[in-house]
Amino acid sequence: MRALPRFTQYPLTVFTGKPLAGQSALSWWTPGFHLVSAVFSMAAGLVVSCVGLSLSGAWLLLLLPGWAVTLHGMRNLRMMIYHQCAHRNMYRRQTLDAVIGRATSSLLVIQNFARYRREHVSDHHAAHHMTLRDPTVQAFLVSLGLRPGMTRRQMWHRVLGKLFSPWFHLNFAVARARSFWHASAVSEKVTSVALYGTATAVTVWTGTWHFLLVAWLLPLVVLFQLSNTLRLCVKHTFPAPGLEVRRGKEYFGSLTNAIFIGEAAPSPGLPFVRRTAAWTAWTARMLFVHAPSRYLVLTGDTVVHDFHHRYPSTPRWANYIFEREADDAAGSPGWPAYKHAWGLVAAINLVFDSLSVADPEEFSIDRLREVSKRELFAAFDD
Repeated sequence: MRALPRFTQYPLTVFTGKPLAGQSALSWWTPGFHLVSAVFSMAAGLVVSCVGLSLSGAWLLLLLPGWAVTLHGMRNLRMMIYHQCAHRNMYRRQTLDAVIGRATSSLLVIQNFARYRREHVSDHHAAHHMTLRDPTVQAFLVSLGLRPGMTRRQMWHRVLGKLFSPWFHLNFAVARARSFWHASAVSEKVTSVALYGTATAVTVWTGTWHFLLVAWLLPLVVLFQLSNTLRLCVKHTFPAPGLEVRRGKEYFGSLTNAIFIGEAAPSPGLPFVRRTAAWTAWTARMLFVHAPSRYLVLTGDTVVHDFHHRYPSTPRWANYIFEREADDAAGSPGWPAYKHAWGLVAAINLVFDSLSVADPEEFSIDRLREVSKRELFAAFDD
């Protein structure tokens, strides 16, 4: 994409997740910036949706950008802020990080903070990573119903069926509520009841309950879960069968890839007609395929999740894109070379292919301990 004007390079870096070689980092990317941006995005999206509902008619089209901006804020709050708080790495102050984490779980109605932190750190980031103990693997096998030996086509068919299934979303929503409420801190329960109790009472009293339902609950439940499921499908590849060594940086580094968004710009040397057609097609794909993938699914630092698994406690996490690039340029000392895929679909195919050839005995549904599907939905993403 170097053929594009220079002023587009930083936006493209944020968009793709891949900096130019030697590109300087964004100094204003701090933990506070990411937190404020997530909250502002949710608030702005909510306002846009409410304006569309108030004006009605053609103004209802404002719901589309309103939902998108709201969902983007929700996913960044979940995938970056909540995640870093679980690692006690947001502000690196245990009490403050826990307060932010509990407030996030109360607002988004997701797995309560203490349980998420315990399972995420002990089962997903330790020796049990991508084993039957890992909630990610359990979600693949039980909640999505994917198995070793299935073809890529069969897996896509199964996942797309889940995404459009009302029953799937109902189970998912119930599971989120159960996993939030069970063993959550009193402060989490009180905060959530106060928030949603007050919102419900005010909207019913004023006759604007549909604003709460359409502008907030729809993106919180259905759209959040759509994004969540697609994100699950690109997190980690399954280990190849027959591996004798299942430890060390070489092994664990091989289970996570970066996912860069976008594609190469057309060659400037093409004839005029072909160049015009190529740029038109490229622009359309960037706007209508890659942009939604980045903005709604692979939000925040999820594009370079491999960097997080190598350095889960780095204080420089907020500048994730540039930190990974610097580590890659330095040869990632002590770790295997970084790997990546370009595009959401290509990244999902990579994960599906790894599960297809995975050891069917190692990843047998019969070997899983008895865990209800509703509990598994809570552990869909990290």
